[in-house]
Amino acid sequence: MIRRAWRASKLFLLPTAAVAVALVLAPDRAALAIHIWLLVLLGLACIVLLQAVHTAYPTGNSPFLAGLRTTSLQAERPSSLARTERELSMAGAAAFDVHFRLRPVLAELAADLLSTRRGIELERTPERAHAALGDEVWEIVRPDRPEPAQRHAPGLDQAQLDRIVTALERV
Repeated sequence: MIRRAWRASKLFLLPTAAVAVALVLAPDRAALAIHIWLLVLLGLACIVLLQAVHTAYPTGNSPFLAGLRTTSLQAERPSSLARTERELSMAGAAAFDVHFRLRPVLAELAADLLSTRRGIELERTPERAHAALGDEVWEIVRPDRPEPAQRHAPGLDQAQLDRIVTALERV
């Protein structure tokens, strides 16, 4: 700390010597010389202050910025996408997961697509919705779909999921 103060005081010696010489050589311009000297000292004081702040607060990576940075691809994916992928994966395992996990997502998606693209309401006009969606999608998203009798029965295979997605894209 004392060493830094000594280095800073050496910075002020040269302008002070220069103003002393200016006062001896041109005493009639003393006010101007003193004003210039004060501006130079103020500028040097700002530089010294900025160096002190830089030393006190280094510009390394802060924990805040490090927390904002994502390190894995999983963190960059939206949570809703990851949830939907899990539901699709589970739907292949058991009929229970198709009915209680995937069906609500597909029913909401189908209702939104039918409403926005075709002006059809899934629950109010089920016959029009059935015609627009097709038999395979309708069987999953229909509002009166019963719970599966065997919860551990096989779910949907990949080909069925592909056909359902294709049918929803066509809506």
